[in-house]
Amino acid sequence: MADLLEASVTLPSDPASVAAARAYAVGTLVEWGLPARAETADTVRLIVSELATNAVQHTLGQSPTFTVDLALERDELLRIGVTDSHPRFPKRLPAAVQQDNGRGMVIIRWLAAECGGRLSVRRTREGGKTVCIELPWTPGAQEAPPAR
Repeated sequence: MADLLEASVTLPSDPASVAAARAYAVGTLVEWGLPARAETADTVRLIVSELATNAVQHTLGQSPTFTVDLALERDELLRIGVTDSHPRFPKRLPAAVQQDNGRGMVIIRWLAAECGGRLSVRRTREGGKTVCIELPWTPGAQEAPPAR
């Protein structure tokens, strides 16, 4: 396999784009050799869903689009980045806060750590931000059990 594989899609900041972002990410990883039913595919699906939802809901209409970037380095490291043009970084809410939403970054950070990866946020040159997840790449990961 190549030393570096990259893929990217830019979508409108619209709730319907969250499903498109998930499908794009998992479809790309399947093309790169990850079984669609692998546990890693489920993890990536959830991470992209949470990041895309944040890009749509929390940019307050100031980011008309968001971009999902995927990169696979040397068959060892998968990078998932979601970029929007809103300058505000995501906030981690205290555990005691009782509300129905706002837990996405906690979920993402936990999923990344559970897989041996990490989360970072960086400013873009244009003043927006990219939330990036790095995960060890395991193309031969155990497939999820069949649905009953």
